[in-house]
Amino acid sequence: MSRIPNPLPFWLSLCLPPLAVVGMVRGGWTIALLPVSTWWLFMILDAITGPNTENPDPATPDHAMAAHRLVTLIWFPVQATLLALMLWYVPQASHLDAGEKIAIFFGMGVVSGTIGITYGHELMHQKSRLERWLADLLMASVLYSHFRSEHLRVHHIHIGTPRDPVTARYNESFPRFFLRVLWHCPPSAWSAEAAMLGRRGLPWWHRTNPFWRYAALQAAFLGLALGLGGWAGLGLFLIQAFTAIWQLELVNYIEHYGLTRRHLGDGKYEHVQPRHSWNADQRASNWLLINLQRHSDHHYKPDRRFPVLQTYAPDEAPQLPFGYPVMTMAAMIPPLWRRIMNPRVRDWRRRNYPDIRDWQPYNKARNPVA
Repeated sequence: MSRIPNPLPFWLSLCLPPLAVVGMVRGGWTIALLPVSTWWLFMILDAITGPNTENPDPATPDHAMAAHRLVTLIWFPVQATLLALMLWYVPQASHLDAGEKIAIFFGMGVVSGTIGITYGHELMHQKSRLERWLADLLMASVLYSHFRSEHLRVHHIHIGTPRDPVTARYNESFPRFFLRVLWHCPPSAWSAEAAMLGRRGLPWWHRTNPFWRYAALQAAFLGLALGLGGWAGLGLFLIQAFTAIWQLELVNYIEHYGLTRRHLGDGKYEHVQPRHSWNADQRASNWLLINLQRHSDHHYKPDRRFPVLQTYAPDEAPQLPFGYPVMTMAAMIPPLWRRIMNPRVRDWRRRNYPDIRDWQPYNKARNPVA
């Protein structure tokens, strides 16, 4: 075991808001600084810094990770301030044409998707009310509040089975996956929360149903966008939100593509293991994404905070050939994605489930569910 990593590299995300301000004030080529500095820059940094296979002590106490946690706690005020400034300034900026305004909010969506949702994901897994509220605010700022319920009540429980809409199926293209999760995840999340209330003897309309909070927060952000930027501001806000959702679902797509749990019969499945998520050790993109790429351990031990997530050898968990910046770009080109990933899925199946001969029920999500 090694010491927990230096917290400073995980604070690199705070370099992004100043770039957004430069883009909206100067316009022109400076608008590209924001998206380029997230994915393209960190793709290059991954090639320079290489992998990080060190495993910190998972028993590290929370107080020893205070500097790591702080960046996730302050991010919502930073992102909300930047978004409000953009909504007020950009719609009335005479030096920006319509295309530049759209591009600025596309860049903002890259930030709120890459950083905001990733931090929100970390926060929603914690027990503290403050952290969970911050997660709700971050998800509401991109109009995707149901993600918390879907992620905690559905995805983590049913990963790798037909009941999980977010497990990308073998040979499924990203466009098809994207449309499928946009359609299936909201009702799946609602059903999970209604079922939980039912087990407590409460109706779905009970005030503790988090969907009422989700709706109120999302309405507040829509009202903020309209109030600060008028109808143009509202439209630009929606571009930001859609871009962030697209970023999130690109990541969801690559994290479990083609990986399924063994069906044991009677709608039951084997326990979740590190082999049911794709792992990535790229150092720089794990700084940007607060170790989200150590996804095998996140699903194996969901309560671990990001600084102490473990990595695994190739014989324990399947490995992505590159970090998320490269893999999400590849996912946007289905033939290239299949060329890279399908042989890896088939090899994973041969190594872990050599006795399974018919993979069609797994490929098409047709195995029974309990």
